[in-house]
Amino acid sequence: MRYVTSRISFAALKPPIALGPLDGRYRATVAPLVDHLSEAALNRARLHVEVEWLIHLTSQGVLPGAPTLAEGEIAYLRDVVATFGADEISELAEIEAETRHDVKAIEYFLKRRLAAAADTLGADTALTGVGEIVHIFCTSEDINNLSYALTVRDAVGQVWLPAATDLTNDLADLARATAEVPMLSRTHGQAATPSTLGKEMAVLAHRLRRQLRRVQAAEFLGKINGATGTYGAHAISVPGVDWELVAQSFVEGLGLTWNPLTTQIESHDWQAELYADVARFNRVLHNLATDVWTYISLGYFAQRLSAQGSTGSSTMPHKVNPIRFENAEANLEISCALLDTLSATLVTSRLQRDLTDSTTQRNIGVAFGHSLLAIDNVRRGLAGLDVDADAMARDLDANWEVLGEAVQSAMRAQQVAGIEGMADPYERLKELTRGRRVDAEGMRAFIMDLGLPGDVRDRLLALTPGSYTGIAASLVRHLH
Repeated sequence: MRYVTSRISFAALKPPIALGPLDGRYRATVAPLVDHLSEAALNRARLHVEVEWLIHLTSQGVLPGAPTLAEGEIAYLRDVVATFGADEISELAEIEAETRHDVKAIEYFLKRRLAAAADTLGADTALTGVGEIVHIFCTSEDINNLSYALTVRDAVGQVWLPAATDLTNDLADLARATAEVPMLSRTHGQAATPSTLGKEMAVLAHRLRRQLRRVQAAEFLGKINGATGTYGAHAISVPGVDWELVAQSFVEGLGLTWNPLTTQIESHDWQAELYADVARFNRVLHNLATDVWTYISLGYFAQRLSAQGSTGSSTMPHKVNPIRFENAEANLEISCALLDTLSATLVTSRLQRDLTDSTTQRNIGVAFGHSLLAIDNVRRGLAGLDVDADAMARDLDANWEVLGEAVQSAMRAQQVAGIEGMADPYERLKELTRGRRVDAEGMRAFIMDLGLPGDVRDRLLALTPGSYTGIAASLVRHLH
């Protein structure tokens, strides 16, 4: 066998070649998450927390000798965060290459900006003398836990939830539009009591919305209480201050929920709860993808070709494959695997601290990215479907045996009412229908021979598989 011994190394190419599909093939779809769940976004959030901690301490008057910052100085500090871009990311990377510590690099980066404040604010600015307040009383986890809470909160609220909500609204619209379109049900894959397409879509929309309400109600917790959660450095350095109140007001001022009892780390339980809810949404969406895929294979949905055309198969030109739903399935499975791992791992930390959460949390963006990609695929897939009511009608008309439930139930009711000749209704219908096809003529002949009261007989004779949908259409009203 001949091997290629010399070829271009992709690892050396600029710009860098993506290792994973989210930063390569699917970049455009998941790009909004980069503002929140990338390494650069995490560092910006860390810088934000450090800046706000500095502002908080100087404004609370809890540090003897610390200046009260002027409005212009506070604006300068916050602008350091607002202008954190490509050049600053590169500068921070250079600092971290020396510190070998990501949070310490943030501290040094901010101190550089404080030292340079005089160039913007004048020589008398207080900022050049507050460098030692940066990161005071903090362990790295004080900064990290708040930064992750902020970035995950914003990623969920500004990117994931809007996309998931739009998808669910699309599905609800489809449910309402098809509320009265009769469809053969297939419990266990077998012909079963008919429903309507809209009611079946409404079930899935209702399930998805319930999970969205849980995600919307999520709490994002934070703490800033030192190396082991005791406020030890705070209390020994500046005694007599209500450091719990200072910490609580700071955390809540960031828009987070204060966690009063922690070890060195915030316990991450809120993350496990959130990721479990997102994973559950994923799994319901996976159910939707597999159901719609099946309805497509049955001919209940027809797929529209895009304006540009599409290739369904490299060798079978007649095919239009349901690739959107298949892509969604795969991405939902990857997302759930990561979310499950995050939920299981993050709730455990040996004694007061271990670093397993550090690497684990760097995959939060990947987990949400695969979910967001799946949501996008399902939305696009649904938008490319047409309902084939005629195909569903043909399927219904080929399965008159599904009326066996209606007939035997009516017989039971008449037997209870004292009508003679209604004995063994289930067994009689089983003999007629099990393992065999019954057409309209055969079912109606059976009904005529039962000796039912006239009104019941006529009601059953008027029944067809397409009209045997109960109150399915009206159940869609439960979608709000």
